[in-house]
Amino acid sequence: MPSKLDQLKAFTTVVADTGDLDAIARLKPVDATTNPSLLLKAAALPRYADLLQNATRAAGGDTGLACDHFAVAVGGEILKVIPGRISTEVDARLSFDSEATQRRAERLIDLYDRAGIGRERVLIKVAATWEGIRAAERLEQAGIQTNLTLLFSFAQAAACADAGVYLISPFVGRIYDWYKKAEGRDYVGAEDPGVRSVTRIYDYYKANGYSTVVMGASFRNLGQIEALAGCDRLTISPELLQKLSEDESPLQRQLQPGAAGEPRQVLDESAFRWALNEDAMATEKLAEGIRLFARDQEKLEALLRG
Repeated sequence: MPSKLDQLKAFTTVVADTGDLDAIARLKPVDATTNPSLLLKAAALPRYADLLQNATRAAGGDTGLACDHFAVAVGGEILKVIPGRISTEVDARLSFDSEATQRRAERLIDLYDRAGIGRERVLIKVAATWEGIRAAERLEQAGIQTNLTLLFSFAQAAACADAGVYLISPFVGRIYDWYKKAEGRDYVGAEDPGVRSVTRIYDYYKANGYSTVVMGASFRNLGQIEALAGCDRLTISPELLQKLSEDESPLQRQLQPGAAGEPRQVLDESAFRWALNEDAMATEKLAEGIRLFARDQEKLEALLRG
């Protein structure tokens, strides 16, 4: 019997949620994603010491630019060992500034271009705020494909699809964390609120003919992954990928096109903000996620300043 990882790869594109080159080479995902937290961890690895120094020199004292140089350098190393694409994130502190988000995304693409890496191998990660979605819409129109991250609500997913973004990353584990704490109970399989959220979005996209890719992210356990088998993509930590590779029990596909989905919803800014406001979990987790990524961005800048 093939491993659960191999079985999963038969109907879901597997993405590594890490900057660890050894893990990526061992587990052979198609794509990989990074974020400020993962880049901060990567910066502590001896193999990236030269990349840190080179990023500092290339930026000429601009620590924000140094972070972008480092992110692109790490992304370039990862692309040497995967066949697909790398997702690289815009500074989370720009999450409420549409124009600044667009400029930073364009700078990242320019740095990849200078490194000889075409935009067809890169996704720019942007927080799924209203401002981030609008920036992503313009980037997509300019031929720069995006990955909308920190996505916790159906309203965010609906707005992203209407904006024509390439891919969304709904955060399964963080939704699970919130409900587990708020309701004082654990969840298993299909009853998991994070699993239910991604399933609803997947069914909605397929029922309405959206081309936006659904990539479940932020997993806490194998049960969440197994319950979303069949999702377009899943981005998974090396630890959970390793467990999947060691398990040879059967894995059944759970999500597939053709299931009933809700009618298409088009949200203007006020409707989007109201729907997000009405979802306490999504409001809190989006704000918390932006803050956490911003703090790790600041730590990475401090490291690059020496």
